[in-house]
Amino acid sequence: MATHRRPKQPSRARLTVFTGAAATAVALTAQLAAHADPAPTKDEVKAQVDKLAQEQEQAAERYNGAKERADQLRKQADQLQDQMARSQAQLTELASGLAEVAGEEYRQGGVDPSIRLMLSSDPDGYLAQASSYEQAANTQADSLKALKDQQRRLDQQKQEATAVLAELDGSTKVLNEAKNEVQSKLQEATRLLSRLSRADQAAIRAGGDGTASRSASRVDPATLPPASGAAAIAVKTALEQQGDPYKWGATGPGSFDCSGLMVFAYASAGVSLPRTSQSQGSVGTNVGTDWHNAQPGDLVVYHSDRHHVGMYIGNGLVVHAPQSGDVVRTMKVDAMTISTIRRI
Repeated sequence: MATHRRPKQPSRARLTVFTGAAATAVALTAQLAAHADPAPTKDEVKAQVDKLAQEQEQAAERYNGAKERADQLRKQADQLQDQMARSQAQLTELASGLAEVAGEEYRQGGVDPSIRLMLSSDPDGYLAQASSYEQAANTQADSLKALKDQQRRLDQQKQEATAVLAELDGSTKVLNEAKNEVQSKLQEATRLLSRLSRADQAAIRAGGDGTASRSASRVDPATLPPASGAAAIAVKTALEQQGDPYKWGATGPGSFDCSGLMVFAYASAGVSLPRTSQSQGSVGTNVGTDWHNAQPGDLVVYHSDRHHVGMYIGNGLVVHAPQSGDVVRTMKVDAMTISTIRRI
C-alpha cells in the first residue's frame, strides 16, 4: 500500500524572503513609473515639430544650393572634357606634321638646304627654291610654336578639370550631408507625432488652433489687386498651385519647396530665378522690409538666414510652400520675420 506524503510546507523564512522580494518589485515598479518621462502634450509636440520643420527647411535649402552648384560643376566638367579631347586631337595632328618634317630632314642626311641647292644641277633655280625653303623653315617654326601653345592649353585645361572635379566632390559631400539631415529631421518629426492620437496629429498637420501654422484659407485670385508684366503671370501661376503638396527639393510641377515654387512661377513668365531662398534674397530690386511697400509678384524672404520665401499677392498675403506635410497655400505676409522684399 502506497504512502502519501503531504507537500513540504515552505518555511517561515522562505515566505518572508518571497514577500519581501515581491514588495521590493512593486516598490521599484512604482518608483520607475513615477520617474518615467511623461507623455508629451499636444502643444509640446507641436513646438518640437515646428522647430524640426524649420531645421528641415534650412537643410533643404542647403541641399538646393549644393545641388545647383553640383549641376553647374558637372556641366563645366563635361565642357572641359570636350575641350581636352579637341585639344589632344589638334596636338596629335601638329606633332604628326612635325614628325614628317623631321623624317624628311633625316632622309636628306641633315644637309643644309642651301648647300643642297648650290650643288644642284639647276643653279638658275637656286634663288627661287631658296625662297621656298625659307618659307618651309618658317612654317616649321610656326608649327613648333603652335605645338607648344597647344600643349600649354591642354595642360591648363587638365588643371581646370582637376580643380572642378575636386570642387564637385566637396559639393557632393555637402549635398549628401544636407539630404541626410533633412531625412533625419523628418523621421524625428514623424516619431514625435506618432506618440499622439490621430486627431491631435491631424490638428498639428493642419495647423490646429493656428498658433504654429503659417497657413490661411484658399484665396480666389479675383479678389486680389492686379499685377502687371511678368509679375502678373508669376502670381497667377503660383496661385494655381494652391493645394499641391510641399516636397523638399522639388520645383514642380505637382509639388514644390518654398524656393522651388518661386522658380516655377517666374519661369512661366520667362524669368530665371536662382534656386535657393538665400540667393533669391539678393535678386532684383530691394524693397526693404516693410510689407506695405510690397507689390504683387514681389518675393518676401523670411528669417535672418533667409531660409524661407513666399510671393506677395496683395491684400497683405503671400502664397508659399510651407513645410513637409503641408500644401501650397497663402498666409499673412507678416506671419514670420521679414528679412527682405525683392522686386523682380
